[in-house]
Amino acid sequence: FKFSRENAESSLIYAGLVGIYDPPRQESYESVMKCFAAGIKVHMLTGDHPATATSIAKQVGIIPSDNHHEPSHNNVNVSGLVMTASQFDALTIEEIDIMPELPSVIARCTPETKVNLINALHRRKRIVAMTGDGVNDSPSLKISDVGISMGITGSDVAKQASSIILTDDNFATIVGAIAEGRRLFTNIGKFIRCLIGANIAELVTLVIGLVFIDSTGQTVFPLSPVAILTNNLITATPPAMALGNEIASPDNMKVKPRSTDSGLFTAEVLSDIIVQGLYMGLLSILSFWLVIDVFGDGNRGSECNKHFSPSCDSVFRARATCFALLTILLMVFGYSCRDPRRQTCSLDKIRNVYQNVYLFHSFYIVLIITVLCIYIPGLNKDVFKHSPITWEWIIVLISIFAYLIGDALYKFIKLFIFKY
Repeated sequence: FKFSRENAESSLIYAGLVGIYDPPRQESYESVMKCFAAGIKVHMLTGDHPATATSIAKQVGIIPSDNHHEPSHNNVNVSGLVMTASQFDALTIEEIDIMPELPSVIARCTPETKVNLINALHRRKRIVAMTGDGVNDSPSLKISDVGISMGITGSDVAKQASSIILTDDNFATIVGAIAEGRRLFTNIGKFIRCLIGANIAELVTLVIGLVFIDSTGQTVFPLSPVAILTNNLITATPPAMALGNEIASPDNMKVKPRSTDSGLFTAEVLSDIIVQGLYMGLLSILSFWLVIDVFGDGNRGSECNKHFSPSCDSVFRARATCFALLTILLMVFGYSCRDPRRQTCSLDKIRNVYQNVYLFHSFYIVLIITVLCIYIPGLNKDVFKHSPITWEWIIVLISIFAYLIGDALYKFIKLFIFKY
């Protein structure tokens, strides 16, 4: 006896209808919104029916929920948010490239359609991250800039074609990784500012210090070699390393992606290094000059770079003043580098002064070391080639205040020069 479909489907009794619904994860909508706020465009390429794809895209925020555009198989709307693969594949490269925006959703997608969309994005100089789990996703995963396969449901072929395997199959994890990547890149910039800016400050102090000549025609160093090494190893390095642990700024995921042509040493970073380093160096050497020639007797002694003598009293006190000021300025500069745009002395920054515990501990530890280096007998005159100071602390405090004013003014001006 041979069964036919007509015989098998006759005399049936309707018992009910079962609908299967696979809802998006709850965090998907929030993650997509974060992407849009960060300047990241999200496209959905799916093999589902256009109506299903449109509904899901609305739920996760890829297209507006009040958009009732339904794609028509007979009418190619190149400006629409939703297209089918047949519509998109029917377009020529020229037609695709003149579209104001590429479709946000492509339904009934084929592997070739996904490759075509990625190529279209590349022609628009976009960086493309592609997620997929099936064998048919492997070509697009391979040609994308960042291929991300699913670790749980992904096929072995997709995993081999991708550069990253997502262990929890969660889109929100990708957004979190982007946020962390931005934080790390920003912190590297802060590290560079702090470390190289400190070196510029020391360089300016030492170079200008060459104009100070003693009675024998020798240069009077504003800082001893040991003081320079102390600033390099203890004052400049720990704050810079502490900035590597800085938490992400509130607008971390609210700025547009940086250009692929820009590296770490952007115009803003170079400006911060040069301007801030030059300003700190000038304030430091100015304090040295004030103690010797303005408030002192102008006596620069002889052979004050080698040992102490009564004629070197002003030089040794000026060195201590310069050392104390430069050391403290470098620590304050570390706090300024926490946020290159926002004011260092804003109420928010003052309230969160303990937020970066490594930077805070570095600050007060360096202050203690500075005081010890200035006032411990033997260590000050014999090793650091400077002597204890008293009223000179007034110059130090005024100079720190002057730096904070200059720092605030510079950051205010930067808002009009360097824009996100």
